Amino acid sequence: MSKKKKENIFDFVLFKRLFQYIKPYKAIFVGLFALVIFLAGLSAATPKITELAIDQGIGANEADTFLFYVTLMFGVLILQTAFQLTFIYYAAWLGQNLVKDVRIKLFNHLLRFKMKYYDNSSVGVLITRSVTDMERIADIFGQGLFMIFRDILTMTVVFGVMIYTNWKLSLIVFIMLPILLYATRLFQKYMKKAFEEVRTEVSNLNSFVQERLTGMKILQLFTREKIEQENFKTINERHKKGWLKTVWYNSFFFPIADLASSVTIGLVAWYGGLNVIEGTVTQGVLIAFIMYIPMLFRPLRQIADKFNTLQMGMVAANRVFNVLDTTSQIDDKGTMVAEHFKGNIRFDNVHFSYVEDEEVLKGISFKVNAGETVAIVGATGAGKSTIINLLNRFYEIKDGAILVDDIDIREVTLASLRTQIAIVLQDVFLFADTILSNITLNHPEITEEQVQQAAKDIGIHEFIMSLPNGYHYNVKERGVMLSSGQRQLISFLRAYVTNPSILVLDEATSSVDSYSEQLIQNATDKITKGRTSIVIAHRLATVKKADKIIVMDAGTIVEQGTHDELLKKKAGYYKNLYEVQFLQEEAMV
Repeated sequence: MSKKKKENIFDFVLFKRLFQYIKPYKAIFVGLFALVIFLAGLSAATPKITELAIDQGIGANEADTFLFYVTLMFGVLILQTAFQLTFIYYAAWLGQNLVKDVRIKLFNHLLRFKMKYYDNSSVGVLITRSVTDMERIADIFGQGLFMIFRDILTMTVVFGVMIYTNWKLSLIVFIMLPILLYATRLFQKYMKKAFEEVRTEVSNLNSFVQERLTGMKILQLFTREKIEQENFKTINERHKKGWLKTVWYNSFFFPIADLASSVTIGLVAWYGGLNVIEGTVTQGVLIAFIMYIPMLFRPLRQIADKFNTLQMGMVAANRVFNVLDTTSQIDDKGTMVAEHFKGNIRFDNVHFSYVEDEEVLKGISFKVNAGETVAIVGATGAGKSTIINLLNRFYEIKDGAILVDDIDIREVTLASLRTQIAIVLQDVFLFADTILSNITLNHPEITEEQVQQAAKDIGIHEFIMSLPNGYHYNVKERGVMLSSGQRQLISFLRAYVTNPSILVLDEATSSVDSYSEQLIQNATDKITKGRTSIVIAHRLATVKKADKIIVMDAGTIVEQGTHDELLKKKAGYYKNLYEVQFLQEEAMV
């Protein structure tokens, strides 16, 4: 974006894009502009009726004429109030409906981003885009665009009526307008820059607070309260300074606008009063002009004020569209719908890197036969979990191919692929909902009876029923009402009820107690029977029972074989890993 474009007060290209979302509400949009025209006309009518009431009623001592104009003014005010209420309501209605549509589109867009996007993005910033920025966009229509158009139209009508009524008095008024117009333009220019800074700092503040609240346990464990308090003070200070810039510009502009209006009224009262005395201007015209001046200057001031709202909305819209324009989706061009997999898996010379030129997997190849349980072991960072991420297409491989039942997974629709693969992760995420909802994830085809039967098969039905409300117990945010072992059991049951073709256990027993591990081990024996399973684990029991063990180191496969076969290799990698990590555990069993 060029510097010139950045300094533009109003981005018409951006507004044109935003305008596309109005099409479903075109009738309301047109109706609002019709109301704006009526309101502008009614606003200018009030001083004119006052002029006639004074000159033709009071001045001519005609009580009936005066009463007629008073009644007419009363009717105009009622009509103006009705139109105003309708206008305000439907302007806000249009803004909220438009934002509803944009927010849905944004959320659907976010749901389909690659994991890499979230690896490099701040959750707090994305929340700001989805919530706070959306409200600013709604304000474009509820408090910005139509209000500005109404004020401009009102000024135009008043301008015409004033010229028609008395051009000399109008000249006094118009002399002051260029000064105020110039001040308004400067105000708008600097306010745009200030609001861009404010929105940036709001995003930073949201991101900071969200991360600290999520990681509060770590902060308290390492007594980081004072340090984080100082960090918060710093970022909060930047946020305050950003807002104070807007306050400063407002406090400078609006007194100038008020002063210009007051000076103009004084000049018109002085010059018009002399003309009234001389008989060249009527009292009604003078009073009407005094009423016209605020109607001419106030809209100009309001335009500047509403332009602030419009600017904040446009800045927010630009940020939202930047997210919508981000192309970070997995290429889902597969045409095959996988209703069931036999479970044959093959990695063929797969290369992958999270960061360019830093390969995590360096041309690995292996095969898993249908119904086999394969364990993948290795030191931290060897690439074990990466294999699982690639099998589910959370990331795209650089070279090579991944095949299931001799079909490249890129030829299978993403939804059907992931439906056939169930994963139990080490870090269990539970939503702030019931246990039942966390297990089924609101899948319409999984009934509560099926969940209960699956829980009985695994042996955790009694544990769930011991909780208040049983399967309808709300585990709160991230499942804080459950222990880590209990959360792991819920996660395992979530995978079990989907009846997957392929099961993946990624360190699924690393953070559970012995009792919970035994429950999971029993369930593992049931669910893996006759089903292809990939197990990433350090626990000896799981690894020893695997049909094949794949040993990884630094992104390569260094050994493959059964537990007994690998132990027979002298100075073997697995044997050394076993002796270091597993020997003590085996002795404890």
